[in-house]
Amino acid sequence: MRLGIDSSVVLAILKNESGGASWLELIIGLRAGEELVVCDVTSAELSAVFSSMRLLQEKLSDLGIGFDAVQPAAAFLAGQMFADYRRAGGPRQSLIPDFVIGAHALKQTAGLVTADRGYLRQYFRGLKVLNLKPASP
Repeated sequence: MRLGIDSSVVLAILKNESGGASWLELIIGLRAGEELVVCDVTSAELSAVFSSMRLLQEKLSDLGIGFDAVQPAAAFLAGQMFADYRRAGGPRQSLIPDFVIGAHALKQTAGLVTADRGYLRQYFRGLKVLNLKPASP
């Protein structure tokens, strides 16, 4: 089964952010039985922190993450969901790239590993969202 990986997850790992080690542990566990992929938009977002495409590809490969291009049906769905979001009064905090990542995951994978901000589950009904469980007190 194929799972999409959001840039927020990869960046948390690469920048050793709070939760980065937990995201890495989740990724390592998932890649044992799943094909992990990023889409075009996620790759573009990640490329902002790399000096070359080769370095980006090496880091993704080290993490066991491949590439899966967004298909036209997913791109169209992203635009439709973004239009619904804006018509419902959604602010421009979530821009169309976020919706492309969500649509790619819904149409082309079995789920998305991400720090969901809520709009994914709301606009992409049926999308399986995998994220870190909050720490117990």
